[in-house]
Amino acid sequence: MPDPADLPPLRAVIARHGLGARHALGQHFLFDLNITAKIARAAGEGPSGPLTAGTTVEIGPGPGGLTRALLAAGAAHVLAFELDKRCVPALEEIAAAYPGRLHVVAGDALKRDPLAEAAARGLPGPIRIVANLPYNIATALLMRWLANAPRYAGFTLMFQKEVADRLAAKPRAEAYGRLAIAAQWRCTVERLFTLRPSAFVPPPKVDSAVVRLVPRAVPLAPADPAILERVTAAAFGQRRKMLRQSLKSLGGDAEALCRAAGVAPTARAEELSIEEFCALAREVARLSA
Repeated sequence: MPDPADLPPLRAVIARHGLGARHALGQHFLFDLNITAKIARAAGEGPSGPLTAGTTVEIGPGPGGLTRALLAAGAAHVLAFELDKRCVPALEEIAAAYPGRLHVVAGDALKRDPLAEAAARGLPGPIRIVANLPYNIATALLMRWLANAPRYAGFTLMFQKEVADRLAAKPRAEAYGRLAIAAQWRCTVERLFTLRPSAFVPPPKVDSAVVRLVPRAVPLAPADPAILERVTAAAFGQRRKMLRQSLKSLGGDAEALCRAAGVAPTARAEELSIEEFCALAREVARLSA
């Protein structure tokens, strides 16, 4: 049985398997063991619980740098989704070194449900997701997971710094918008640390940041998610205009809508709290009933 200590360095694995990073797949590999260990530690801290319990889902492991760190940190089970078939043999070498703990799925994470895949393999909960996400699909993946947020223990994810800023932004901040509301309505959001481009091979053109999202048992305030999305899309679609103007696209009397929801019609989208957006969504639902 292979010993984890005998695993070759990642650079040697990449050379042996011909795993040059592909721009089309948004690949930027992490070789720094201190950084991957730091991400693994962060994933096992906080309300989401220790890695030794349940299943850790990883998206886009590539040659397996973060995968190794998660397993070395004690992850009981890692379910890794990898689109690049070139990387699967390298991941299988790690699986052999950690018998029964690494489960590799060769396929597109955008077309797979981590919860269903874990259940199909008999992997235990709680389910958490930890990943250095491919930047070209990071937001799309997060929005899919947020729709089922209470079923996850938590998310420890790496994004472009700009996206991380938007996720964690508060009202009146320039980065505050639809993404902040979608995430913070369902989760608490905490930016953990930032990484410079030099941490990756090849280096991206932007800084990156690791974010922890912990699902709320219930959303921050009552609202229909589809209607809340309509309201925020209308409001931030014309974010420099007052709500009495920007919300006209919803139909009806926008000023009366605001007043009924207890929101100032002269306010702008970036000034509203998530609770106030939820109040608007509830009023839209009432008027539509």
